[in-house]
Amino acid sequence: MTLSQAEFTYISNLVRKEASIVLAPGKEYLVEARLIPVARAVGAPNVNDFIADLQKRPNPTHQRKIIDALTTNETSFFRDREPFSALTDVVLPELIKSRAAQRKLRFWSAASSSGQEAYSLAITLQETLPSGWTFEIQGTDISTAMVDRAQKAEYSQVEVNRGLAATQLVQYFERAGAHWRIIPALRKNVSFKHMSLTAPFPPMQPFDVIFLRNVLIYFDVATKRQVLQNAAKILRPDGWLFLGAAETTIGIDDNYERVAAGRTSAYRTRTAAPAGAARRG
Repeated sequence: MTLSQAEFTYISNLVRKEASIVLAPGKEYLVEARLIPVARAVGAPNVNDFIADLQKRPNPTHQRKIIDALTTNETSFFRDREPFSALTDVVLPELIKSRAAQRKLRFWSAASSSGQEAYSLAITLQETLPSGWTFEIQGTDISTAMVDRAQKAEYSQVEVNRGLAATQLVQYFERAGAHWRIIPALRKNVSFKHMSLTAPFPPMQPFDVIFLRNVLIYFDVATKRQVLQNAAKILRPDGWLFLGAAETTIGIDDNYERVAAGRTSAYRTRTAAPAGAARRG
């Protein structure tokens, strides 16, 4: 069975309302494939019957399962590598100078999925910061299932083989049956919570660095602008914002400027003094 236009419209409207994610026509097959295991899990004979029942009797729990299923959760340790190199080579040396009195840094891994990005940041900070420094990493995601996975901090052999050096696996992980678990000494610096980027942000302490990567591409321009404006409010004046390689603030929010950071780019608010970084517009 395939989704009818009415069924696809219902799901796309639900996802747009709850997560501000735009499902363009042509995604019917993807939506159906993602919803097959959801329908089975709730006891529906197929996706069509599942949607029909949900239209007749709205169920917030089932709607949340749909959002979780249709939220893209592609991730890996040290994904795209260059932003992490930029941290080590450009960002952290500057922050170590400017935060010498506090000796503490706060990072936000927005849209953190199953936690690999947040733990990659933790490994980077653990290996780069001088002795006596501390750090906090807040991970957030719209998928409650992904938040649960991130908090558990257990990964398969396939997952740890993607992006991790063998020395990092040995140093920062411990065996958990057939899986690998992040060691407590590293996990204590990282926390996760459910959060929608398109809803009003909850109270959050300012961050020195925000990783907001590979999520804006799913939003329309107005939503991108709102998310960027909200992020600017909790980014320290001299802080750094990292977006995905296919994302930009240019033409969306002029309060940011793009700066070179090693072999990649990052963004800073125009009140920042980008020492050691070249402006790109």
